[in-house]
Amino acid sequence: MNEFEWRQQMRRLRQPIAPQRDLWGAIELALEQRDAGTASPQPLRHATRRRWLVAAALTAAFALAGGIGLHLQHQAPAAAGDTPTLANAAWNPSDPRLSGAAIELGAARLELEQAMQQAPHSPSLQRLLARTEQQQAQLRHLGHEAG
Repeated sequence: MNEFEWRQQMRRLRQPIAPQRDLWGAIELALEQRDAGTASPQPLRHATRRRWLVAAALTAAFALAGGIGLHLQHQAPAAAGDTPTLANAAWNPSDPRLSGAAIELGAARLELEQAMQQAPHSPSLQRLLARTEQQQAQLRHLGHEAG
């Protein structure tokens, strides 16, 4: 097929095409049935079923969230006695420019220590913990220099 034939076919596609059957009769009949109240109850059943499914899904989601909350609430007192709190482990510099970094490094160190309890022989966790401690030491040094 050359370009000339291709263009001819494209021009023919611009012409209107008549549908094989007239759809207006079926549309008018459906509208008349709806207006007369004789429409099929199927859409109503589907809508009701959909509402019940949404309600059941929301109930399940709330129940799951509540269960997770209760589970975490029961674990929180045991974990609080094992690890130091963020307030005890954090160093709070007087310079406001350094205080945000001190909080972030303290939180990172606590998370790494908790991860080390689960995998104490992990070399990557040990390297991350050493690097975090090094960054905290550098931050303290900057805090002392800033006065």
